[in-house]
Amino acid sequence: MIDGKTAVCGLIGDPVEHTLSPVIHNTLAQETGKNLVYVPFPVKAEQVENAVKGARALSLCGLNVTVPHKSAVIPYLHSVEREAALIGAVNTLVPEGDGFRGYNTDLTGLGRALASDGVQLAGERVILLGAGGAARAAAFLCVLRGAKEVWLLNRTLSRAQALAQEVCRGTGRDCIRPLALSDWRKIPEGRYLAIQGTKVGLFPDTECAPIEEEAFYRLIHTGCDLIYRPARTKFMRLVEKAGGRAFNGLKMLLYQGVEAYELWTGAAVTEAQAGLCYERMKKELGQDG
Repeated sequence: MIDGKTAVCGLIGDPVEHTLSPVIHNTLAQETGKNLVYVPFPVKAEQVENAVKGARALSLCGLNVTVPHKSAVIPYLHSVEREAALIGAVNTLVPEGDGFRGYNTDLTGLGRALASDGVQLAGERVILLGAGGAARAAAFLCVLRGAKEVWLLNRTLSRAQALAQEVCRGTGRDCIRPLALSDWRKIPEGRYLAIQGTKVGLFPDTECAPIEEEAFYRLIHTGCDLIYRPARTKFMRLVEKAGGRAFNGLKMLLYQGVEAYELWTGAAVTEAQAGLCYERMKKELGQDG
């Protein structure tokens, strides 16, 4: 029941119509007994400042931020958490004084998703595909959480080089090796965790993978595709065909939401509660069969 004590949080971005975030947060509110509702707010680029200031004026208990506003909101925040500042993007705003503090739960959510599937980054050898927004968070996560080395592959080498330099400079670790995607054969023999952070294979172009050669996939013991629609991408199928384990990005979406909810409410979300959200998300996507 919505009443005068109902807390409101939500999402700003453009577009927001197809977001799964209300499924996560409204389920968690119900399961944790919080009088809270979560709604999406479409916000155009020229209205970002007004949206952030207006949300605080309306006493919203928190905001998520999605594309294309994850960097654009930063000038209008009171403060930014260290890891979010390193990445240069935030996706979660938590009230602080008469403004907001920015966090990046994409980073922590991916770490939690990997851990839920038995993957520990400390000491791991990683292949990361892509240098865009999702891959950027993954690059910082791997280095900050102690990966031994990260081979960063991107179609445009200069973008991979720029991101590698930025991550190394920001973290004080020199463990990222940028390569052009076509030069993947320069990666030393071994078994790697691979994180697929490009848009290749995203619905409706589901029969594409960023690298098509089957020999590449024999390097991979575990593949995580940050895409979640379709549920099984061609990248995942190729990993499995070569004998590896493969997961999609739905758990990353789940746990970034869980982390945001915990920041807003102070509630400790149980794995059972997170699991219920996960099942409802799959049902919403038609992946529950």
